[in-house]
Amino acid sequence: MNILVLGSGGREHTLAWKLSQSKNSTNLFVAPGNAGTATIATNSDIGVSDFEGIKQLVLKEGITLVVVGPEVPLVEGIHDFFLKEESLKNVTVIGPQKLAATLEGSKEFAKEFMFRHSIPTAAYQSFSADGLEEGYKFLESLEPPYVLKADGLAAGKGVLILNDLKEAKNELRTMLVDSKFGDASRTVVIEEFLDGTELSCFVLTDGEHYKILPMAKDYKRIGEGDTGLNTGGMGAISPVPFVDDVFYKKIEERIVKPTIKGLKKDGIPYVGFLFIGLIKVGGEPKVIEYNVRMGDPETEVVIPRIKNDLVEVFRAVMDKALDKVELKIDDRAATTVIAVSGGYPEAYEKGKEILGLESIDNSIVFHAGTKKMEDKVVSNGGRVLAMTSFGKDHEEGLALSYSNLEKLCFDGMYYRKDIGFDL
Repeated sequence: MNILVLGSGGREHTLAWKLSQSKNSTNLFVAPGNAGTATIATNSDIGVSDFEGIKQLVLKEGITLVVVGPEVPLVEGIHDFFLKEESLKNVTVIGPQKLAATLEGSKEFAKEFMFRHSIPTAAYQSFSADGLEEGYKFLESLEPPYVLKADGLAAGKGVLILNDLKEAKNELRTMLVDSKFGDASRTVVIEEFLDGTELSCFVLTDGEHYKILPMAKDYKRIGEGDTGLNTGGMGAISPVPFVDDVFYKKIEERIVKPTIKGLKKDGIPYVGFLFIGLIKVGGEPKVIEYNVRMGDPETEVVIPRIKNDLVEVFRAVMDKALDKVELKIDDRAATTVIAVSGGYPEAYEKGKEILGLESIDNSIVFHAGTKKMEDKVVSNGGRVLAMTSFGKDHEEGLALSYSNLEKLCFDGMYYRKDIGFDL
């Protein structure tokens, strides 16, 4: 089978790494890819939103399976594009259609879905610029901290958590009136703050059946002790130590099953990965958000723990036979630590040579923001590399990741030294 993975980050390198191990993978392509994917697949310099370019690549190379990594092409309707094109009708796309992708593309749409299907989540209201005064009044009715979310996609930066009411009002105005996040904040969702511990639940569904993948916990803040600005993710661990059988059952019965049933009841076709961002509040799970793809950096610990041939799993998705698959999960803990560019998540420089890649032992380096420049690998983004390791528990895995990160260097390289500190 000829396969295309769309995207260029650590998530896509991890998916390509896993797919490349399959006996069913004949030729593997990644668009646009990075320096890591170039070592195991053929990179193609096509953007994830260039549907025509993707179509030409698929037809030229006889690709029959397309795995969509990031959310943007899904929200823009790449799956729908494939369904409408006669020449592409026999190509399977792992990733939901545009309507289903609205679960991530619109916070308001997602909240309405959750309330409609009695899925536990925070109380909320939505506001646009002409409802600014009502937004102020709603903020006044809440206890701090105040949670403001841009309705649309804002590259993981559209959520603000503020302790001061005056600051919250000012930020609401900036988002709605001054378009702080562009079109993404044309509508802003204000919701009650949930105090608890966050975790990530990943589900793969063929539209009829589902499988819950290993759960993970990621760390979003740039600073140690979960301080500073939000990032795309600074590290992750799997499994999550506090998810026992009782809590797992609550997640499945109260959240996963009602979500899958709700999609079918609403006539929303869904094929692919579903990320459910959860928070444990007083022993009960609540949904923070849905994403319509695998999370990053959680992918770098979830996918390596799956022992199955991933192409065979995707074939079961194609055939709506996911219920026939028995997932085999590695019992060991997997950990990943992200090395980022100096200055990230604000301004940072690219093009810094990465040294030491050949010296890594017993860990897997997943490339994110990297590219090949002549015979060098250089930084090409904010999050540059993910160092993934296994251990009998997350402490052992993290110790191995950290020891290997010490062998790497590039100008301005930074990573958090306290991933898993709260466990």
